[in-house]
Amino acid sequence: MKVLHLLKTSEGAAWALRLMKELVSYGIDVHVALPEGGRLYSKYIEYGIKVHPYECSLKTLSKSARDLRAIVDEVKPDLIHSHFVLTTIIMRLALRDNAVPRVFEVPGPLHLEHWHTRWIDPFLAQRNDYWIATCKWTRDRYINLGISPEKVFLTYYGNNISHNSYESGKLRTEFNISPTAFIVGMVAYMYAPKRFLGQKRGLKGHEDFIDAISILNRKYPDIVGICIGGPWAGATKYEMQVKDYAMRSGANIIFTGTRNNVGELYQDIDCVVHPSHSENLGGAAESLSLGIPTIATNVGGFPDIVIDKETGLLVAPKNPEDISRAIERMYLDRDFAKACASKGQHLVHNLLDVRNTSKDVLGFYNEILKR
Repeated sequence: MKVLHLLKTSEGAAWALRLMKELVSYGIDVHVALPEGGRLYSKYIEYGIKVHPYECSLKTLSKSARDLRAIVDEVKPDLIHSHFVLTTIIMRLALRDNAVPRVFEVPGPLHLEHWHTRWIDPFLAQRNDYWIATCKWTRDRYINLGISPEKVFLTYYGNNISHNSYESGKLRTEFNISPTAFIVGMVAYMYAPKRFLGQKRGLKGHEDFIDAISILNRKYPDIVGICIGGPWAGATKYEMQVKDYAMRSGANIIFTGTRNNVGELYQDIDCVVHPSHSENLGGAAESLSLGIPTIATNVGGFPDIVIDKETGLLVAPKNPEDISRAIERMYLDRDFAKACASKGQHLVHNLLDVRNTSKDVLGFYNEILKR
């Protein structure tokens, strides 16, 4: 079986790289079309994936479509697997006369949450198009949009589940945080608000997190908020706005910037919050995998793994008061927090192991080709 994957980046999307690596191990002839030169570009080659340099952009739509057709003509795949809305739109426009089966593995629900973007994907689809939803919310939304349930599969972008143990104390030492302080973490890049979608705050909810810590510090001065992650895609102006907002709020917040040792830093975090306004599984997969008490907003795929009062706590999005109440519960009831974290760790180690999720994808391929 020969499969061509489509990516809009070679800088991120490590989840797609992990999937392709596993597919190669199953004997699949895996090709990928993606931009040249990103930090992960050489990894695809290292893992035995055949790489085709490719730039996709709506600004150069005709060229992107023409280049994609040339790659498809060269590769002659049995199936094409797209991982982004952008690559999916270009794929469907460029290959309308091509009968090769195509599957869109949906990385997140954002485009489905807005009326002026949710229709584009189904509208351009043809009989040979299929979907892999990566959370239950996304699957249900496609079905509600009129897509046949037989065409919408469900699995998750898998992780390399690690049982490594990390040394604690690095975060507290680096930032001189008291051993008795209760550290509440937020691990996310800073995404500037998309004004054309009506966003007034960042997509990941940094401002909501800051407000929640500010509320709590009035009662509990020993609570310290930690924001791990810098600006995404050059959003340095927004990063400065967030830091300024934190300073003006009076919240006890520390910003670490982008870090490559998140697993180690997590060991000092007593509770983590994922306050995203839109998300798939997001960082909750990582924090639960590491056994960290987890709070997440009740959006997208979070409820698939953060089961309220069982594996963590769910809160309303864009609601700092609700977030502060959930943090307070974790702060006051440490045994409850640890019990939730233990159950969450067990859940994701089974559900999100890339060795299992990649087998799901291979099964979908076989089902699509059989049809």
